[in-house]
Amino acid sequence: MRAVEKRLARGLRTLRDDLWTGRADPLPPSVWLRWLPHGLVLLASFGLMLINVEYMTGGYRQNENYSLLCSLAQGTAVGLALWRPVPALWLSLTATLAIAMGARSQLLSGQADMSSPWPWGPAMIAAHALVLFLLALRVPARVATQALGLTALVTYVVQGLVGAADHSPTGVVAVALFAGVVLLGIALRGRREARSQLVEQESLTAEERSRRTLLEERNRIARELHDVVAHHMSVISIQAQVAPHLVENPSDELKENLDGIRQNALEALAELRRVLGVLRSENPDDPYGLGAPGAGAAPHAPQPTLDRLGVLIENTRAAGLTVTSQVSGERLPLPPGVELSAYRIVQEALSNVLRHAPGATVRVELTHFPRGLQIRVVNSAPRGTAPPSPGAGHGLLGMRERATMLGGTLMAVETSCGGFTVAAFLPRSATARSATIGAAAAGADDSAPGDRGTPDRGAPDDGTPDRRILDHGSPGPSVLEDLLLTGPTNPTTDPENPIGDTT
Repeated sequence: MRAVEKRLARGLRTLRDDLWTGRADPLPPSVWLRWLPHGLVLLASFGLMLINVEYMTGGYRQNENYSLLCSLAQGTAVGLALWRPVPALWLSLTATLAIAMGARSQLLSGQADMSSPWPWGPAMIAAHALVLFLLALRVPARVATQALGLTALVTYVVQGLVGAADHSPTGVVAVALFAGVVLLGIALRGRREARSQLVEQESLTAEERSRRTLLEERNRIARELHDVVAHHMSVISIQAQVAPHLVENPSDELKENLDGIRQNALEALAELRRVLGVLRSENPDDPYGLGAPGAGAAPHAPQPTLDRLGVLIENTRAAGLTVTSQVSGERLPLPPGVELSAYRIVQEALSNVLRHAPGATVRVELTHFPRGLQIRVVNSAPRGTAPPSPGAGHGLLGMRERATMLGGTLMAVETSCGGFTVAAFLPRSATARSATIGAAAAGADDSAPGDRGTPDRGAPDDGTPDRRILDHGSPGPSVLEDLLLTGPTNPTTDPENPIGDTT
């Protein structure tokens, strides 16, 4: 009995779920449903043709063959408007003229019914209105307006200039109806286009969101690679350079092996920097931002160098900033990586001024030293309120990473005048930096042999050059700190010219 009761209860629940529900069960998409509007239009054209034949033979008393031919042309125009609306317009106007002129002769001879509607009969008005409506749905509003104007002109010429006798004028009513139909078609077409644009925009927004998510993940990976792998590779390179000085009379084989380790570490750092550039780029084919995202710049496209710095400054001036530049020192050849990083640092600093210090005055200084290049970009206090910036805020991080990967330093602080200063030093080559590290380690070995194992000798672990081991020909961190804290090269107390601009 319990089993029977369970089956009965289960059957009642199934019956309730099947019949006591309001869920939607739409029909699957059908090709026939898509063609239903076309079928209705063709059916309407056939019906209007029959009505027009009946009215021409009964009201206008015209020949049956002539009436059938003109009505067939009018009905064909309605069907043709589904695919070729402009030719359909001309065909409909031609048929209307033929019918109107034939009816005029009947009206003048007195054979047609008294007070017959002319020049537009009822079926003719419906057919031409349908043609104009389909045309307005398919073509721009300008073309639809021109078609309406042409119809009004033909109506005025036939009714106003040519004229007929004993008729009921329908020109004004017909043109007013045509104008309403055209406006409706234009409105529906605009609504359809707006909806299509909205769907396209939503699709682009979803795609952009997905792309941003991917870029954030790639940036996270790039940060981890830089913080972990790059740091350890830098330490390996430094230790391999310092190690021969910690051993008395090291063998040539040991020096050669350690030098190989150092070279491999430097090459790995250079390759890692390229990988980081690709990971942080929105376009992997254009990691340095030379082309538009998604443009697929050629892999051998020239990279920006200091020769293009003048163009960059001119573009910044065109954006509304007052920028001056100064280059001092004997310019010696720099490696492509150093020139590229110097260009990008100046570019990012100027971009930050544009975003965060509107109306400020900027000074760009490049000083060439025997061992490297000093960069200094200082701006005055902004003259207006900076708008909110939607950027990710990794500009300073990117500049520091560029300098660090080349063995240089970069500092950025706010000045006492309310402005901002970015100062960087990029060594001419990694080997020159390693030589200075080795010299410092040798000096430490001679002065304190008992402290060889301490980690304080040589360069610090953070990858910045030790100020004690840089010669007088190139600025170290202490010089950069002096530049940041003491202000510009030409100090001034004028609050309107806080960066010392004499130009």
